[in-house]
Amino acid sequence: MDYSDKPWIKRYDPGIPPSLEPYPEHPLHGFLEKSAQEHPDNVATLMTAKLPLLGRQQATLTYRQVNEAADALAAALVDMGLKKGDRVAIVMPNITQFVISFYGILKAGGVVAATNPTYPPAKMQEQLDDCDARFAIAMSLFYPALKRIQAGTKLESIIATNVKEYLPPAAKFLFSVAKEKKEGHAVELQPGDHWFQDILSRYAGQKPNVEVGPEDICIFQYTGGTTGVPKAAMSQHKALVANTVQMRTWLGEVDVSEGGFLAAIPLFHVYGMVAVLSFAISMAARMIMVPNARDTTEVVECIHTYKPAIFMGVPALYNAVNNHKGVVSGKYDLSSIEACISGSAPLPPVTKQRFEELTGGKLLEGFGMSEAPTATHCNPLRGENRTGSIGLPFPDVECRIVSLDDEVTDVPVGDVGELVLRGPQLMVGYHKLPTETANALRDGWLYTGDIARMDEDGYFYIVDRKKDMVLIGGFNVYPTNVERVLSAHPAVLEIGVAGIPHPDPEKVGQEALKAWVVIKDEYKGKITPEQLQKELIELGKEKLARYEIPTRFAFVDELPKTTVGKVLRRELVRMELEEREKETGGSTE
Repeated sequence: MDYSDKPWIKRYDPGIPPSLEPYPEHPLHGFLEKSAQEHPDNVATLMTAKLPLLGRQQATLTYRQVNEAADALAAALVDMGLKKGDRVAIVMPNITQFVISFYGILKAGGVVAATNPTYPPAKMQEQLDDCDARFAIAMSLFYPALKRIQAGTKLESIIATNVKEYLPPAAKFLFSVAKEKKEGHAVELQPGDHWFQDILSRYAGQKPNVEVGPEDICIFQYTGGTTGVPKAAMSQHKALVANTVQMRTWLGEVDVSEGGFLAAIPLFHVYGMVAVLSFAISMAARMIMVPNARDTTEVVECIHTYKPAIFMGVPALYNAVNNHKGVVSGKYDLSSIEACISGSAPLPPVTKQRFEELTGGKLLEGFGMSEAPTATHCNPLRGENRTGSIGLPFPDVECRIVSLDDEVTDVPVGDVGELVLRGPQLMVGYHKLPTETANALRDGWLYTGDIARMDEDGYFYIVDRKKDMVLIGGFNVYPTNVERVLSAHPAVLEIGVAGIPHPDPEKVGQEALKAWVVIKDEYKGKITPEQLQKELIELGKEKLARYEIPTRFAFVDELPKTTVGKVLRRELVRMELEEREKETGGSTE
């Protein structure tokens, strides 16, 4: 590829080349095997729990232990009949067992189909059936739900693991006594199913005799949750290997030898899977496991106690850290953080500025997709971070902005169009969906569905999703831009903006703009919703066109989001329609 005409190359940090080819020609689990061989005693996973009187306790597994456990699990899966290319579901949060399961499946030649463990049973059944998973490895808390839906899937067997298995000894004892049965973790397995630890013991010291290569499928990552019916993006080992190398090169100056990574974003999502799990494993760095990132106190205490250097996250998570009472009061020290990549949703400038003030580290906005697992762009670590920009394309990633009209013609620099890209990390397609695959992948280019622009220096900016664009009075309105402006108000914790069917009967078929606002706790009682609405409208008048200013507001306790913090605008619209139905006694006419 000729990079001479790519303006972004000149903005790379010193030492970062335009291309990283050739990439390692090993499967994704080759990173684990290399780290286990070269750094066998390095801590791979750290599980922690805060106990009364005893304080925060920890338990760790080394790279040698994780690799050996993954080998044993892989041998067991092959013995159970797993064939190369078969899908295996992982149904658990960020715990040590996820790491072992992930690499065990890959070593066996299987394909990881990780799913959100908190999904309603019907939604989980839909995904397991769609991907034809033959086996599932699940935390015992979710075992009963899996058994209820098993008949509607191709699942042959479930391997269950109890969350306590890798907890610190004192925490394991207290959990067994006080929580295990009460919270539903104590289950009795049905015939044909297996306990995780029994399998690891039975197959200890064994390895699978399976050849897995770079071209083999590695993961099924379900995407499209924000648009409707999820689609399984299929990616090869070489795609995730390439993206791991790209990310490692981009943040290569960060020393992770001591603090390692905070594993707070879900590993069952491709962002956590690559940007935390694979990245950390490739560096033989430790991962501080946080099973529930919604517990902001747990997040900040883990940073304070274990001092990670890298903290990958999403704007909602960084915003929650910024506004945590213990952080605001100075109780917690977050200064170990050197670098963070924010993805999944636009990063408000106020969130970025405050987080960097608190940590002294760099919060870099980036961009990625499940179809290009996982990152394609990021702001430079040492160079200029441009406000509102997703940064520069990674090495070996080529980008264009094409016309929204013909979807082919490149638009001039600075104009908006659809972002299309190609690079070594692209998926091979969607499972069982040839039409959707053909729409997304055209002549080697991935059509992202994102409206974007590029400036003269090669920095890219996401304007909005094509599907979220709203037509107000004949003008295009991009909700993301409206959210970015209004979120600057000091009383706003979070804000979501979406187009709704116009409520005026005389304007049937037209759209109106509405904002849903979450007020910061410290402002509740100090400002009324009515007053805040007036101030937000005035703020909009300063930086937005008249037609871009919402005239309808709702004040809510929280916004509906995906597991990685992306606001579900379709859920906001559904909430609006439900409210109208209640007001009209069941009719939306």
